[in-house]
Amino acid sequence: MSNPIRLYMSMSLDGYIAGPDDRRGQELGRAGGRLFNWLDDRESDGPSGQVYREALATGAVISGRRTFELAGRWQGDHHDGVPIFVLTHHVDDGDVPPGHARFVTDVEDCARQARAAAGDRPVMVHGAGAAQALLRAGQIDEMEIHLVQVLLGDGRRLFDHLGGDHIELDLVRRLEDRDVTHLRYRVRRPEETA
Repeated sequence: MSNPIRLYMSMSLDGYIAGPDDRRGQELGRAGGRLFNWLDDRESDGPSGQVYREALATGAVISGRRTFELAGRWQGDHHDGVPIFVLTHHVDDGDVPPGHARFVTDVEDCARQARAAAGDRPVMVHGAGAAQALLRAGQIDEMEIHLVQVLLGDGRRLFDHLGGDHIELDLVRRLEDRDVTHLRYRVRRPEETA
């Protein structure tokens, strides 16, 4: 696939992407920063550096509205001026996102716009809500999970609201680094699992 829509997410072994009480001023929740210690090695030549460079080589970003707001709207530029498509249920009149961001209310339209904007580069997905909506719509092609060796015990889970559909995955890459295992999965299409 020339430009997959790929979820990039740090996650604890018990499935949390943020600690409890994630909010403005405590965006990762209590103890949630622990999930991002691997970024200390993002400038290295090792696996974490490789994964980080790949993430920054993406050509567009799809974000959930909550993630977008908690991230301070990235001041309109997630990385390198790539378009940011913010998947949201509702857009208030007069709420114009900054810089390269735009709001989209339809999941499939959001995926279509992001793929077109990314050209031949992958599309990065951020946020549990956006990831779940895209998975339910069959629009995520790959998932890059940065599995961190910790049990947070509480917080925001990545896969809480997927519905009853069974989703099969193929592990296509596993990179071990200090304090993290980077796992890339390909999402199987329903016709492949029938």
